[in-house]
Amino acid sequence: MSQAAVQYISDEKGSATGVIVPIKLWREIESEKETAYLLRSKAMKKRLLEARNRKEGIPFEEVGEKLGTGY
Repeated sequence: MSQAAVQYISDEKGSATGVIVPIKLWREIESEKETAYLLRSKAMKKRLLEARNRKEGIPFEEVGEKLGTGY
């Protein structure tokens, strides 16, 4: 996403007081913040790395059935 997509809000003196960020960029920022937060914990870092490297899993539909959501 280009910097041009970010809009700055200024006060009457021309000082930047805020920004308007496209939602796609905002979600990327939030995702990065959440990952950084989780990686601060040694236990969570270990869990995330194990999950990323996991080769097995169960189908999404089976998860829905187990949770009773009907997906």
